[in-house]
Amino acid sequence: MRFTKMQGLGNDYVYVNALRERVEDPSALSRAISDRHFGAGSDGLVLILPSAEADFRMRMFNADGSEAEMCGNAARCIGKYVYEKGLTRKREISLQTGSGIRRLSLETEGETVTSVEVDMGSPVFQPDRIPVAVTGDRAVNIPVEADGHSFEMTCVSMGNPHAVIFVEDAERFDVHRFGPLLEHNRLFPQRANIEFATVEHSNQIRMRVWERGSGETMACGTGACATLAAAVQTGRSGRQARVRLNGGTLEIRWDEKTGHIFQKGPAVSVYEGEWPEP
Repeated sequence: MRFTKMQGLGNDYVYVNALRERVEDPSALSRAISDRHFGAGSDGLVLILPSAEADFRMRMFNADGSEAEMCGNAARCIGKYVYEKGLTRKREISLQTGSGIRRLSLETEGETVTSVEVDMGSPVFQPDRIPVAVTGDRAVNIPVEADGHSFEMTCVSMGNPHAVIFVEDAERFDVHRFGPLLEHNRLFPQRANIEFATVEHSNQIRMRVWERGSGETMACGTGACATLAAAVQTGRSGRQARVRLNGGTLEIRWDEKTGHIFQKGPAVSVYEGEWPEP
């Protein structure tokens, strides 16, 4: 099986052209190929598939084999992959995901995609649609405890569940201590991605993420969008900001007219390889 290793701000996945390759058990393959000692090493596996509703369809699996609904970094990488591999000549691409159709806008220089902007849709704050087991119309400034410490979280769905916690210094915060405890908190029936963020000024946010099923990763596109949405909802930020992640910076804007959040950033091909038959 041929594959391509790609990364968006260090959020790395193994991409398989499933229009051509056949993957019988993507969950098992993701666990094996994601292993950083015995596999290719990645945050998970992404399959590029045909779609009856869009130009392409994406399925993505975390490093633990669980399937996720959406990933902004993966969507950008798919835009780069399908254009540079000659699977499309479009610079405006529709992509079917587990959370609906997403629109990709490619910036190119010759045959090379230099950056991709993704229309991530509208953020969702209603608890039952995230889902998070709390009452009320919006899951904003919800108290939560972990290991004897109290936090306030704002929960957002960007097609997948997020809990954003604003802390004094995200750079020094003990993500590996609190991330897994909050990911598996009983309030989240499907677990959640946990963002720890510090608003540096009105248009810049530092964020680290503990991703559901993968642990701390270098970047999370949906998490960056959720973080901006949470910052706006709690009066910490304007509607457009640079979100600094471990692997680099994403440009995030929440369009007031459409209500959609857009993220823009790079996508990089790392290498191509061949996975042996099981």
